[in-house]
Amino acid sequence: MSRPEISAPPEVFYSDVESKKYTSSSRIQHIQASMTLRALDLLSLPPNQHVLDIGCGSGLSGEILTQEGDHVWVGMDISPSMLSVALDRAVPGDLMLADMGNGVPFRPGTFDAAISISAIQWLCNADSSTADPKQRLTRFFNTLYAAVRRGGKVACQFYPRDQIQTEQIITAAKTAGFSGGLVIDDEHNKKNKKYYLILTAGNVTTNDINLQGVKIDKSQSSANRKGKKSVESTKDYIQRKKELMRKRGKLVALDSQFTGRKRRPRF
Repeated sequence: MSRPEISAPPEVFYSDVESKKYTSSSRIQHIQASMTLRALDLLSLPPNQHVLDIGCGSGLSGEILTQEGDHVWVGMDISPSMLSVALDRAVPGDLMLADMGNGVPFRPGTFDAAISISAIQWLCNADSSTADPKQRLTRFFNTLYAAVRRGGKVACQFYPRDQIQTEQIITAAKTAGFSGGLVIDDEHNKKNKKYYLILTAGNVTTNDINLQGVKIDKSQSSANRKGKKSVESTKDYIQRKKELMRKRGKLVALDSQFTGRKRRPRF
């Protein structure tokens, strides 16, 4: 897996060119949608919640928040180029230019929940001589704890470089006052393994996972036993994007028996 956080700070790496390239990639769109849907599945939020999207980028995850739960959301991101693409795409959420490492700049109890997709691993890198990853993690989780109402939930999907980074993130969240734990999907699949830090702002309940341990979530297998899909299929993804384009007044091809069907390999 490539690690852009090693090559440059996010506001530098996600330039105008890279931001447009990232957002226009159908593969990236599909991956972002799948991870956001999984995060929402783990949070089990009721509809019409006020949600903070941390590291919102160009609004790919925010669109899922609107479509899946009719949530009202605010997105914050450090990249002006990413936010510019989000504005061009007319995403339904409010946007803020902010560095999560400097804290979450909202009043206490502003949000019912928060999500972050592929972002918080950036906090573990020192982009300058004055940047301290431990301090940035501490500041982020402390201010996030304050910004979410008591009992509010947080889902952070991230890509840790190693076990040390995972422990740094978990320790910072625990110290801030969060309860919850780490959910790992496809643990034995190195390519597709996904980490989700699922937190609650407040005391541990009987349904919470021990934050000091690592637990493999069982809801995905139980959903499969009931015949439910926990991730978005290719056909569902195509139909959802078509419906979104129709709402934006774009001309979209009609569905057919071939919609979403896998193409034969070329020889």
